[in-house]
Amino acid sequence: LRRELDFYIKNEVMHLDDVENETAPRVEQYLSKIKIIRKIAGKIIAFLAQLEDFQKKLWLKKKFVVETQWCIRVGCIPEAFHTEIAANDAQHAEWVKLFAIEEIQGDLIKPGYSKPLTPAFLKAHPTLVVDTRHFDAGFTARLLEAIGDVDTQADGVLFHSENFQALSLMQTRYREQVKCIYIDPPYNTGGDGFAYKDSYQYSSWLSMLSDRLEGGRTLTSHEGSIFLSIDDGCSHLLKSTVASVYGPEQFIAQIIWKKRSTPPNDKVIGAQHEYVLGYSVDRNRVELNHRERGEERVAKYTNPDNHVKGPYVLGDLQANVKGGRYVQSLAFAITNPLTGEKHFPRNSGNWRFNEEKIDRLIATNEIAFGTDGRGWPKLKRFLRDVKEGITYTTLWDFLPMNSIGSQELADTVAGPIVFENPKPVGLISEVCRLASTGECLILDFFAGSGTTGHAVINLNREDAGQRKFILVEMGDYFDTVLLPRIKKVSFSPEWKDGKPKRFATPEEAERSPRIVKVVRLESYEDTLNNLETRRTDKQQLLLDTPQAQGADGLREQYLLRYLLEVETRGSQSLLNVQAFSDPTAYKLKVKRPGSDESREVNVDLLETFNWLIGLTVQHIAAPQTFNSAFERDSEKRLRLSAKGGGRLKQDAAGPYWFRTVTGTTPDGRKALVIWRKLTGEPEQDNLVLDEWFTKQGYSAKDSEFDLIYVNGGNNLENIKTPDDRWKVRLLEEDFHRLMFATEGG
Repeated sequence: LRRELDFYIKNEVMHLDDVENETAPRVEQYLSKIKIIRKIAGKIIAFLAQLEDFQKKLWLKKKFVVETQWCIRVGCIPEAFHTEIAANDAQHAEWVKLFAIEEIQGDLIKPGYSKPLTPAFLKAHPTLVVDTRHFDAGFTARLLEAIGDVDTQADGVLFHSENFQALSLMQTRYREQVKCIYIDPPYNTGGDGFAYKDSYQYSSWLSMLSDRLEGGRTLTSHEGSIFLSIDDGCSHLLKSTVASVYGPEQFIAQIIWKKRSTPPNDKVIGAQHEYVLGYSVDRNRVELNHRERGEERVAKYTNPDNHVKGPYVLGDLQANVKGGRYVQSLAFAITNPLTGEKHFPRNSGNWRFNEEKIDRLIATNEIAFGTDGRGWPKLKRFLRDVKEGITYTTLWDFLPMNSIGSQELADTVAGPIVFENPKPVGLISEVCRLASTGECLILDFFAGSGTTGHAVINLNREDAGQRKFILVEMGDYFDTVLLPRIKKVSFSPEWKDGKPKRFATPEEAERSPRIVKVVRLESYEDTLNNLETRRTDKQQLLLDTPQAQGADGLREQYLLRYLLEVETRGSQSLLNVQAFSDPTAYKLKVKRPGSDESREVNVDLLETFNWLIGLTVQHIAAPQTFNSAFERDSEKRLRLSAKGGGRLKQDAAGPYWFRTVTGTTPDGRKALVIWRKLTGEPEQDNLVLDEWFTKQGYSAKDSEFDLIYVNGGNNLENIKTPDDRWKVRLLEEDFHRLMFATEGG
C-alpha cells in the first residue's frame, strides 16, 4: 500500500513532468498537499495493516477440535459393552436407516433382527459400526480405555473442516508420513455440478490450490507422490502450479483417463477423457508399482512340455537392429539339435545373444523350434522370470468410466445426491495400486463423497493390506453423504439401492476398518463469531489522560495499531487459558452445518492438544474423580486428613477430576498428559495432584516418560532432560505456543 501511495502521489498529485515549469509557490503548494495526503494515508494504511494482520492471525491459528466421534467395528469392541450398545435407541435407529438391519433374517446359526436388539445379534454381525456420537461421554471414555491403542487401530480419519485448517492441524502428527495423495479439486468451471465453489478468478483458484498443495507436500514422505484429477480446460494451469510446489523435475506422468464411452453430442468436439497428473517429492526415491497382470495375461503362459521352470510364452530371439544397431558377431547360424537345420537371422539382422549363450539355452531347453521341434527358433520367456507386474501406460482406458461412479454412489447412499460426477472407485483404486503399498497412509483433502476412503477399504479387503486413509471435507454433505458412505462400505462390500446386497465374509469382516475417527474443527467463521473485545477500566483511564490525546498521541496510535490485538485477548477462540481450570467445560459457539444458527459446544481440549503436539496416542484413560478432607500439621502445612485415612477416596461426585493420555511425540519421546479440574484452591489442588501422582505410581525421576504435561500451576518435582528442557511442562504454555505457531515460527 505504501508503494501504491508513492506511485499515486508521483503520477496523480505531483505531476513531476510539469514541475520544471511551475513557480516556486506552486511547488510549495504541491509539497503541502503531498504532506497532508501522506499523513492521512499513512494512518489509513496503519489501520488496514492492523486489520489484515489480525485476520491473518485468525486464519493461521490452529483450530480447536469442537467434536471427536469414534466409529468402531463391533468386532473390535469387548463383549462387556454389547448389552449397552444393543439397548441404545439412537444407534439402533441409525443401523436400521443405514444398514437395513430390520430385514436380516435369522437361521440355525445366526440370530435375526429383533426389537430390542440382543448382544447375540451384535456378535453375529461384527461389521456393524458403533458411532460414539449416540452415547454419553462416560460410555465413550470407558470404551476408549478398554480398546487401548486407538491410534494404531484407527484405519481412517475423517476431518469435517476447511482443508487448509485440517492440513495445518495435522502437520506435526503426520509430517512426511503420507505415501500417496489423491485429490480431485474443483475444476473452476462454475457449472460442472461440483458442490464446491469453483467459479474463482483463475488467480484465486490457483492461489487456493497452491496453499493446500504446500500443506500436502510437507505431509508426503520422500518415497511418496501426489496424483490430481483435472480436465482439459485447467490442466496446463494446474500443472504449472503443482510444479511450482513440488518442482518441475518431480513430474511423473500425465495420465489420460477415458471417462466416457461416447463424446457428448452438444459440442463439435466432445471430450471423452480427463487427466491424472502425477508428481513425486523425490524422483530418486519415489516408490511406484507395476500394474498387476490380469488373469487373461497370466493364462497366456503355458507349459506344454512340462519344463522345470514352469509356464512360458514364446518370444522373438532376433534383435531389433534398426538405427544402426547391427552386430556382425551375433549374425551366426543356430543349429536345430533335432534336424540339424541351420537358421540364420532374417532381413540382415542378428540374434539377441552370442553363440555361447545360445548353446546354453538350447542345452537347457529354453529355445523352442516350433510345436513339432522343426520350426523357427523362439525364446521361452518364463512367467517366474518376468517382473511381478507390467508397465503402466499413460492411457488408462481399462477402468470404469464416470457413469459407474454415479451408479456406485447411488447404490451405496440412497436419496438425493449432490455430486453429479463422482469419480469411480476403480479409478482411485488404480491410483492407490500404482502409488501405495500394503501398509501406508493415503490422503485426500478434497474428499467430496468419500470415494478415496471407499477405494482404500476395498483394496484392503482384496489383498489384506493395512492402508490407512485421511479424508478432509468441509461441505454439509459430510454428514449426509461422506460419513454414511464410509459406514456403509465398512459394514458390507456390495450395495444396491442403498441396501447391502450381502454380508461381509469372515475374511472381509476382519479386513474392514477397525476404527474410523471423525474430527470436527472450528471454522474461521466460528473464530470470528467467538471474538469478544474487552477494555479494562485501567486501559480506558490511560487512554483518557491528556497526555494520550492529539495527533500521533497514544490514543490514536493505540486505535490504529494495537486495539484488536489487545482487546480480543482472552476470547474463547483465541485461547482463554483461564478456562482450562475445567477441561470439560471450555465452550465455543459453533455454526450448525447447513444453517446460520450457532450452538454452544464443549471444545475437545484433550484431542486438540494431542494434535498440536503430534501425539501418537497409545492410551486414553477414563476420568477418575476423588474426594478428600484436609488438615494442617503442627507447622501449618496442609495434608490429607488423618480421619480420612490420609488418602484420596474415589468418589463419582468428588471435585477432584483427572484424566490422562499417554503416547509418543514425533521425535520419539514418551509423553504423559495430565488433565485435571481445578477448584480455585491452589494449595489443595496441588496437594491432591501430588497424592494422585504418587498413587498412580508415577515419578518425574523415572524413565517411563520423557515428557509430562499438566494443566495449572503445580508442585510436581521437575528435572532437566539431556537436551536442557524441563521434563514437567505447563500444558497451557505449549498449547498457546503451538496454536499460534506458523511454519518456521
